[in-house]
Amino acid sequence: MKFVAISDTHGLHESLVLPKGDVLLHAGDISSRGTKAETEKFLDWFSSLNFKYKIFIAGNHDFFFEEAKEEEIKAIIPDNVIYLNDWGVEIEGIRIWGSPITPWFYDWAFNRDRGAEITKHWDLIPSDTNILITHGPVANILDKTVRNQHAGCEDLKRKIEEINPAFHICGHIHEAYGQVTSGKTTYINASVLDVNYRLKNAPVCFDFEQ
Repeated sequence: MKFVAISDTHGLHESLVLPKGDVLLHAGDISSRGTKAETEKFLDWFSSLNFKYKIFIAGNHDFFFEEAKEEEIKAIIPDNVIYLNDWGVEIEGIRIWGSPITPWFYDWAFNRDRGAEITKHWDLIPSDTNILITHGPVANILDKTVRNQHAGCEDLKRKIEEINPAFHICGHIHEAYGQVTSGKTTYINASVLDVNYRLKNAPVCFDFEQ
C-alpha cells in the first residue's frame, strides 16, 4: 500500500501537487489561525482528493479542534475523512494512531508540559501500532529549529523505542523536514512549508504492507 505524508500546510493546501497513492496522511497544522472557516475550507479540499483513505490529525495552530465541542467537530468531518485525536484506526490490517499533542511551545493549541502530563497521552498508544502520527517530532530526530535547538519530545521517543512502530510521521518543526531510520522505526518529518511558511518541500511517499 502506498502512503503519501504531508504536514503543516497552514492554509496553502490548494497549491500542493500530490503524487498518487492509496493513503494520504496529514500530520497537523491544516490551518493558520485555527478558525472554523479555515478548517472547513481544508476539509472540503481534503475530502475531494483521490485517495482511498484520507487521515489527518490537528496541530498546534488548529485551535478549532481543541476548543470546539465533540459534536461540532463530528458535524464537519466528511464521511470519507478519518480524524484522529489520541485514538486509532485500522485500515486493511494496518494499525494507525494519531495525536496532536506537542510539548509546550509558546501558547498554542494541544500543548502539554513535558513529563507526566504529556506521558499520559503517549501511554494511550497501543503497542501494536504500525504507523504513528503525531504533530511534533521526538527528541533529537528531525526536531532541530533554525536556532539549533532540539524541540522534540523525549517522552515520545521513549514510547516509540518501546513499541517500535514501522513509521513515525510528524511535522511542526518546518526546517527539520526529511526522513531517517533509527532502530526499527523510520521517522518522517513531512512539513511541506519551510521556516518562512513558503511551500517548498515535497510530500513524502512510502510503501507499507502488514
